[in-house]
Amino acid sequence: MEMWALVMFAVAIVVFMLGYPVAFTLGAVAMIFGAIFLGLDFFNLLPLRIWGIMTNFTLLAVPLFVFMGIILEKSGIAEELLETMGTLFGGLRGGLAISIIIVGTLLAATTGVVGATVVTMTVIALPALIKNGYQPEVAAGTIASAGTLGQIIPPSIVLILLGDVLGVPVGQLFMSAVVPGFILVFCFIVYIVVLGRWRPAEMPCQITDSQGRSVARILKSMLPPLLLVIAVLGSIFFGVATPTESAALGAVGALLLTLLKRRLSFDMVKQATAHTTRLTSMVFMILIGATAFGLVFRGMGGDYLVEELLTQLPGGVNTFIAVSMLIIFLLGFFLDFLEICFIVVPILAPIAELLGINMLWYGILIAMNLQTSFLTPPFGFSLFYLKAAATVPIRIAQIYKGVMPFVILQIITLALLFIFPELVLWLPDLMDAVQAP
Repeated sequence: MEMWALVMFAVAIVVFMLGYPVAFTLGAVAMIFGAIFLGLDFFNLLPLRIWGIMTNFTLLAVPLFVFMGIILEKSGIAEELLETMGTLFGGLRGGLAISIIIVGTLLAATTGVVGATVVTMTVIALPALIKNGYQPEVAAGTIASAGTLGQIIPPSIVLILLGDVLGVPVGQLFMSAVVPGFILVFCFIVYIVVLGRWRPAEMPCQITDSQGRSVARILKSMLPPLLLVIAVLGSIFFGVATPTESAALGAVGALLLTLLKRRLSFDMVKQATAHTTRLTSMVFMILIGATAFGLVFRGMGGDYLVEELLTQLPGGVNTFIAVSMLIIFLLGFFLDFLEICFIVVPILAPIAELLGINMLWYGILIAMNLQTSFLTPPFGFSLFYLKAAATVPIRIAQIYKGVMPFVILQIITLALLFIFPELVLWLPDLMDAVQAP
């Protein structure tokens, strides 16, 4: 029966690749295999699992952060940030690309919604990059990679879901992700600077006016999102609010910022609410399907088989981490991060805990790895967002080529976090020391 559990896993992967909806595929495959090998009475346990999901207070942060991100995206903050940063760094070689990475970082820390960030920056920045002489590959790679920073920089939807799956506090995960996120941003900027010196034709300078560099304009565009970041993440880090409460604070803050810009309207809130409902419903439907799948997989003994295989690998803990990261990375070429998070991670997490691995550290390794799934062809979602939103001609092959250096940088960052766990654990330990009586 344990071997049939692995067959069930393989069948689900194949059906995903055929294009069937993830949530219904997981549920259907689980029902078929469960009915054959365990009997229909086994599913009496399922309603209790679903009830546990729907009453999970932590997961309530998902729609709140999504709503905050959509409101901010529609408020025009991203446009103002890109214009200001473009004039601020435009005089440097590769300055426009650097400004996109910085804006992507700020948007990641305020929205965490990858699709909205990539589409917004593609519409605004891609024509400007091409017009100023940037190679299409460089322009596409910069925008796609900057847009995916919301996967690792808190508040991140991935970290919220991983916190629930791994059983670790979301606030601790947020703190653990800050340093790795900025290491990745630093690597992106260093790459652009080096590429600008090595191949200057691909990284031209842009002449800027002194008015665009004014301190007042910079503060006007940067202060609102920075204040929101401080309010949301600061309330979590200093123990003032739970992640769910800070998400509610962020949603209200986003509405207030939009109101101050005189762009808040009933239609905007209606569209944001509808978009949030669709996205949240998709996440929770996948989670319910994954719960049914996980229930049957464990009922058939698949978790014991995987545990036995992975714990007997030579090399112990380090080999397990390397193999699990390789599995997640390879699946990221074909599966969405939600599918990996809800199907693969629940299988690996108990084994990691059994081996005594620090789950905060392991969670950040997984999050950094999952971020690459947005950039790896053929099914990287950021690549599709960019291609769909592009208003200038750009081929999908150019997009694939452009993101490859940034994928390599993410792998290098992942390796650094693996070799130096203190990069992940330093800030949570510091905050614990600060909050200790």
